[in-house]
Amino acid sequence: MSDNGGDFRRGRRETEEERADRRWNDLLQELRVVQTGVQILFGFLLSVVFQPRFTTLSETDQDIYLATVLLGAATTGALIAPVSFHRLLTGHRLKPQTVDWASRLTMVGMFLLLCTMASVLLLILRLVLPDTLALWLVIGMAAWFVLCWLVLPLWMRARHIAELDRPTPGGTRRGDS
Repeated sequence: MSDNGGDFRRGRRETEEERADRRWNDLLQELRVVQTGVQILFGFLLSVVFQPRFTTLSETDQDIYLATVLLGAATTGALIAPVSFHRLLTGHRLKPQTVDWASRLTMVGMFLLLCTMASVLLLILRLVLPDTLALWLVIGMAAWFVLCWLVLPLWMRARHIAELDRPTPGGTRRGDS
């Protein structure tokens, strides 16, 4: 640990407040990307019920649609919640805690987005493919999302940490200052 509270693995010399500001700005950029897609998806979902073909869907497909809309609404709520946290807590010297909670809510939102995407895919694929094939394709796509959104970033983080902990020829760790 450095004298400013920074961890050698971060590679930055910043105060807790500077780190919270940086993390908040990073999180806002990430949320801008994901919120746009979620809002478009949710808008599409809301319009489906007004299409003439909706009444011809089986009860199962209508149930899947209902679950999908609820998941989409929950996703939207989780991904907009960080804005509310920030707005209500600004000026109360809680930036690090706000960033931590906003980050957690973003991860919940990403999980709900995975569920929403799987549900949308299931609904659409059931209309054009046999049920079993549709289900297997949804499972495959869900696995792809988990790989891209969770497994690869965690693998990269673990690999980076392991490299920092590996001794150099001089006997010190790569991450030591």
